[in-house]
Amino acid sequence: MRVSLLEVKGLTGGYSNRQPVIHDLSFTVKPGEMVGLIGLNGAGKSTTIKQILGFLRPTSGEIRFNGRTLENDPTGFRKQLAYIPETPYLYPELTLREHLELTAMAYGIPEEVQRERMEPLLERFHMKKRIDWYPDTFSKGMRQKVMVLSAFLLEPSLLIVDEPFVGLDPLAIHHLLERLVKLKHRGTGILLSTHVLATAEKYCDTFVLLKEGRIALKGTLEEMRRQAGLSDASLNDIFIHAAGEEGT
Repeated sequence: MRVSLLEVKGLTGGYSNRQPVIHDLSFTVKPGEMVGLIGLNGAGKSTTIKQILGFLRPTSGEIRFNGRTLENDPTGFRKQLAYIPETPYLYPELTLREHLELTAMAYGIPEEVQRERMEPLLERFHMKKRIDWYPDTFSKGMRQKVMVLSAFLLEPSLLIVDEPFVGLDPLAIHHLLERLVKLKHRGTGILLSTHVLATAEKYCDTFVLLKEGRIALKGTLEEMRRQAGLSDASLNDIFIHAAGEEGT
């Protein structure tokens, strides 16, 4: 049985201690596993991710990554994970090359390893000719590619991805998913938050379905079918039943 890479236990929190957004969440991400975090807008997906990353402090509960907590070992915790946000965060004064070099330097990646990883990524995502461009010349999709390239450059133990497909063209989405599968096969644990349920069903191993800040269903697709009482249902059918009008 695989040991959990990320372990979330009894997580409660939000932007105010008096009004938690998420309540008593418990789930795991194992090495080589892709976990789909799904739910309606406002269900608590982004809040959950922010708690895991340490952007928000939990009201209660525990988050462990390889046995470490953010409080006990913040450097060790953060150095083994990467994050692709829904909204790109870029420095206007830095070129694409400088963004990637800064990311590599922050994570202590040697220059020769950085170059070895960077070239195929730039080629694959059609960004090689734009290596010395500044963000204000990029389209929305190209800005998102900078975040994707930065995360993949790290080859992390844990990758957290929040709605990565927004703004990307179909070919870029294909290459993104292709790279996620490769990382998964190498043992990377992936937490993927997405509204694209057909893609989640195809690529994710297990799911955590949030409703109003609580876990409504979790497990493999077959386990969630049993929990929902919907044999042979698609992920979309289960989602509509559990999170939509039928589940209210």
